[in-house]
Amino acid sequence: MTGEPHLLTPELRAALAGAMLDLVDDLTSTMFCVKNDEGRYVAVNATFVHRAGKRSRREVLGRTAAQLFVPELAERYETQDRAVVESGRPLHHELELISARGGRPRWFLTNKVPLRHDGRVVGLASLSQDVGADAVDDPAMTSLTRIVDHIAAHIDRPIRVPELAEVAGCSVDTLERRVRRVFHRSPGQLVLTTRIDLATALLRESDLPLAEIAGRCGFYDQAAFTRTFARLTGRTPAQFRRAHLDRRGA
Repeated sequence: MTGEPHLLTPELRAALAGAMLDLVDDLTSTMFCVKNDEGRYVAVNATFVHRAGKRSRREVLGRTAAQLFVPELAERYETQDRAVVESGRPLHHELELISARGGRPRWFLTNKVPLRHDGRVVGLASLSQDVGADAVDDPAMTSLTRIVDHIAAHIDRPIRVPELAEVAGCSVDTLERRVRRVFHRSPGQLVLTTRIDLATALLRESDLPLAEIAGRCGFYDQAAFTRTFARLTGRTPAQFRRAHLDRRGA
């Protein structure tokens, strides 16, 4: 959230958790779950139950990904979970296949955030949005996984759209259509939001100087980083970090 933290009062925070669980239960194309730090499901929505090939929450709660999903895919999910819990950093825009045992694989766009209590990561929450019935081996989809990986691996330097098209093995126009269909943004915007996602994580979880964060996130100087961050989040990097520290100290 980019809004000022003082607007979310303790009363609203206390009421939010239950209301959010009710809301996500109405999502028909998005899987929602909460896992504890042992990787066991402690809350899921109805769509998750359906995609896991089960009939009720009782068949899901307390289980791990390895007990519900295809082994090679479950291993990937659990690797993601460990990274989120151990690093305390969220996972954004992960394009992946999800398939229950005996089920048909489908492409999803996954986001995961760590859950903290008293400064310690105690689990994570995840949303996975169904992006369509594309074939498992559809080159349009597999090329996008290469794009996301390439952006993450080279986020500290300039990344041009023609470069991404080459990685995807398609024309710039084709890449534009594919990225907009799945991520609802342009390739350039996908690069930029990936930079901002990393910057927010570093601002929250490190005491690195702003100039170093700017460099790690691919901005050519601190001034450009500050302008872009403020435009997209409504706060400068320094204000964002200060608000996070105030929230932790509250």
